[in-house]
Parts: sequence; C-alpha cells; structure tokens
Amino acid sequence: MKTENELKDIANQVFSCEKKAIENMGKLLDNNFPDAVKTLFLAKGRVIITGIGKSANIANKIVSTFNSTGTPAIFMHAADAIHGDLGIIQPDDVVICISKSGNTPEIKVLTPLIKNTGNTLIAIVGNTESYLASQADIVLNTTVECEADPNNLAPTASTTAQLVMGDALAVALLECRRFSANDFAKYHPGGALGKQLYMRVSDIYKNNERPLVAPETSIRDTILEMTGKRLGCTVVGHDTRIDGIITDGDLRRMLKANADIVGLKASDIMSTTPKTVLNTDFAANALAIMRKNSITQLVVTNAEGHYLGIIHLHDLLREGIV
Repeated sequence: MKTENELKDIANQVFSCEKKAIENMGKLLDNNFPDAVKTLFLAKGRVIITGIGKSANIANKIVSTFNSTGTPAIFMHAADAIHGDLGIIQPDDVVICISKSGNTPEIKVLTPLIKNTGNTLIAIVGNTESYLASQADIVLNTTVECEADPNNLAPTASTTAQLVMGDALAVALLECRRFSANDFAKYHPGGALGKQLYMRVSDIYKNNERPLVAPETSIRDTILEMTGKRLGCTVVGHDTRIDGIITDGDLRRMLKANADIVGLKASDIMSTTPKTVLNTDFAANALAIMRKNSITQLVVTNAEGHYLGIIHLHDLLREGIV
C-alpha cells in the first residue's frame, strides 16, 4: 500500500494531467466549434448523441446536460444502434458521435449508416486522422497527449476532454437560447435544486407567526413576545410600519450593558436598520442575505416596505434550500 503522501502525489499528477488536457483544448479550438453550435441551435429535430465504451458514458452525461438546459437530446448506444436502435434517428435530427480513436469497429459500421440517412454528423474525436473524423460534417478535436494512468491506457484525460467539450456546447447553446434561471427551474422542479430555483419567500414566511411590539413596550413584554413567537426576534413598530428589530443578540447586549433594565422600552434597545427581504424574492436569495450578514432571520416586506412577517434560517433548512 502507498503512503499518504504518495497517494496525494498520485492525485496531484492526475489533476495536473487532466488540467493540461483541458488547457490544450483551447489551442485546438477552431471554427468547427461555432459551426457545431449553429448547427445544433438551428436543428429542427433533436440531438442524438452516441458512443461506445467510456465514451458512451460521457455521451449519457452530455445528453442529461443538454436536456436540462433546453436542448432536446437522446442517447443512442453505438453497439445497439447497429442492432436495431438506428430507428431512433429521425430526418431532422443532428447526430453527435463521441470517440477517442474514431476507429472502433462499431463506429466504423455506424458512421456510414448515419451518412446514408442524410443527418448532419458532428464528431467529438481524439484522432483527427481517424475514420470518424474523415466522415463527419463537423469535427471537434479533443486530442490529448496522454492519459492520466501510468500505462497511458485507461480513459481518463480523454474522457475529461470529451466531457468538457460537451459542456462547452451546452453552455454555448444555453447562451444562444437566452435560457434563464426561470427556464432552468422548469426542468428541475424536484429536490433542493428545484426549490432554490422556484421557491419564494412568500411560500415560507406565512407559516410563521408575526412578532410585533410597539416602541414603548416594556422589555418584559418584549421578551414574552419573542419567546411566544419562537423566532428569536421581534419587529418594533405599529401594524405594518417597521421602526426597528430586537433579536436575541440585542437582549444579550442589553443585559451586559445594563445592571438595571427596569424602565427600559423596546425602542431603547432595538436596531433601527433591520435586514429585510422582499416577499417576492427567491428563498435562495434570503439565504444568501443571511449568510452575507451572519444572521438567522430576516424581516419580510412587500414592495412598499410594509412589514409582513419573519423568515428564519430554520425554515430554509426545513425546506432543503440550504
């Protein structure tokens, strides 16, 4: 077994190799990339992405990325394609074929079949002298100097290069489609990611009580209001008007600074510049404000600045926003 330092060295060697492969792709980039983006953007059909072996795994991931960013895509395994799945390809579809060598038997059989259907063929290939490259309408060069393993055999740097090229296509298409965060939310309605993209403050704060005391309220009654509403704070004001806020921290600072609190009122210890968030804001934005200011609650207001309620960090944790 290798020592801890030896294992770290191996990891760093892999990182260095794959980083170099990615950096080299910038030097290989030519007008074929914008041509590929334009072809995919203008396609009336879907994008069919195919490959064999590890390249098939990369193709699957790129399909997922395309679909989630507004470009309809389908995975077709190269081996299955030549045994009946070629019917997946429809007349208006564009086909992307991924291969390191571009000369595997399945790719050599599949390529002319795709050409016979008249579909545009885009190759993401690590050998620009290969059969696949010679047959493709557009060639995206993902050549790497070597793989990350000591035998230069295991697909590592080459598959990283393929993946990065796929991401570059997806992001370029996203930009061309002006794909917004709202569009992204439509494709990711479930889980924490979906909630970050569609859940708003108004969906959450209404489940909480609405702590409020008048400026002249005694400290004793202020503490009772905070304790009863269990949000660690209370707004100071009248109805929807916000004069300030008192938090647990304000109470601690008050006790430290005052030996006698009899006669103190809410207005004596309140902070006059509470952090607020609009009820129409995304819940994820509320979280960002809390993190930036190292606080656990925000005053919720409407566009007119009227006090509506409180949103707490625990609410965001419960909803899986964090």
